[in-house]
Amino acid sequence: MDEPTTGAAKALSDAPRGTETILLVEDEESVRALAGTILRRHGYHVIEAPSGGDALLICEEHGATIDLLLTDVVMPRMNGRLLTDRLRVVRPQLRALYMSGYPDNSIVHDGVLASGVAFLQKPITPETLTRKVREALDTPESK
Repeated sequence: MDEPTTGAAKALSDAPRGTETILLVEDEESVRALAGTILRRHGYHVIEAPSGGDALLICEEHGATIDLLLTDVVMPRMNGRLLTDRLRVVRPQLRALYMSGYPDNSIVHDGVLASGVAFLQKPITPETLTRKVREALDTPESK
């Protein structure tokens, strides 16, 4: 006999899925591991990097398409916006989704991010992560 589906299990099974490649840049190992696990369970190919410098190297060495950069905003040595700017020199079509434990209005106010960019507030949940990733991938690029 099948077990009844719990609300949490149902929400996870209904969460958006994909097959795209995501470059996940997060300096906190536990957050990076959690986000990577969630995304892989939803069909995405995930390449993890613990820093902006590592992400730059990975981007140079990875010959295939990277569809989305999912990056922490506040990281040592290179913030997420600067990383995005540098990666778009070699991958101009790269989409970006920023995440932070700081409220998005404080990051915009401090000039780190422009208003209206794709943003995910930490702490993350499987539902919000997969929804925001799917939105970032499905939103037409602005020119």
